[in-house]
Amino acid sequence: MPPSDIDEIRARLAAHPRPAGLAERRARIESLGASYSLPPDVLVEPVDAQGVPAEWTSTPAADGARVVLFLHGGGYVSGSLKSHRHMVAQAGREARARTLAIDYRLAPEHPFPAALDDALTGYRFLLASGIAPARIALAGESAGGGLALATALSLREAGLPLPGCLWLSSPWVDLALTGASLESKASVDPLLSRAYLAELASLYLNGAEARGPLVSPINADLAGLPPMLIQVGSAETLLDDSVRLAEVAGAADVAVHLEIWPRMIHAWHLFYQDVADGRRSLASAGTFIRSHLDAP
Repeated sequence: MPPSDIDEIRARLAAHPRPAGLAERRARIESLGASYSLPPDVLVEPVDAQGVPAEWTSTPAADGARVVLFLHGGGYVSGSLKSHRHMVAQAGREARARTLAIDYRLAPEHPFPAALDDALTGYRFLLASGIAPARIALAGESAGGGLALATALSLREAGLPLPGCLWLSSPWVDLALTGASLESKASVDPLLSRAYLAELASLYLNGAEARGPLVSPINADLAGLPPMLIQVGSAETLLDDSVRLAEVAGAADVAVHLEIWPRMIHAWHLFYQDVADGRRSLASAGTFIRSHLDAP
């Protein structure tokens, strides 16, 4: 059987293993994004979102009244606007919306709740800019997915209007690391192991309770949250985070759509230019977002 496109990504990752130092790890994820170019019709505009660095991306088909607010992955310690820019722009294209990516502060320099504070500031910036909450999709990948969910919970508790929908890509929602797939998928996940996740969690928590609902929102009461799309690969140690999250959300009467993509690895959307299922999954996310942001 010939190698698939995701196997080629696996080989690329294996050829450049994760380094030990934090600075080198941050550079590695930057390089993953830098290897992909932006299509010429993508407009990128830096913006100060009430003190938080951020950037808009848009394509000619974008409806200026619809926004995907995106929180990048990287385990709360790495990732940036640059590392995810190409994927965020494509998600916006598929959703026919502008995107606002937030460059939230990273641990260990800025542990919990700094990232959450920045995400909330980004959302308030959109409201202050005149974007209707029903026309906002709150989205995130990996740690950013957990952060997006924690942001929605914080908005609910503050009595602020909720976004029209949530898109969570391979969300990390259990920093206590209780999912069975941490072991059952360990041999097939090329990016995340229990030991590495435990290290990231320690840096982000900085003494906070790992089961707290704003760091591990799988433990939260999700009642009243907007419809959510959860996408996860079958070859992820975080598979159970998504499966259990869908169960918790459904039990709380939240409309939830769970997609498990066979053979896909963590953060496969980042490689969409090389991976057909990366393109298909972004198209699916775009359809979901449009269906909810277009609703009356």
